[in-house]
Amino acid sequence: MLRRKGTPYDALGLDNPSLTDDALIDAMMAHPILINRPIVVTDKDVKLCGPSEAVLDILPQPQHGSFAKEDGEAVIDAHGNGITRVTL
Repeated sequence: MLRRKGTPYDALGLDNPSLTDDALIDAMMAHPILINRPIVVTDKDVKLCGPSEAVLDILPQPQHGSFAKEDGEAVIDAHGNGITRVTL
């Protein structure tokens, strides 16, 4: 659940194996940028959903309608069908 890149993770020494869960949570509370997110909770599961389409695996019902990533890339079309990308 901890993000390292672009955070004070290294400066705070959070890779120290002797740190307790409470110490790590305290660091996350003091520096929210350390929290890798989004964390999504459904009746099916709890999952770190980055990339955003990872949420599709834990939706209680199948996705109906279109779904696009944050950058606008379509993942599900208007009919609820997955879009396959072909890389040349």
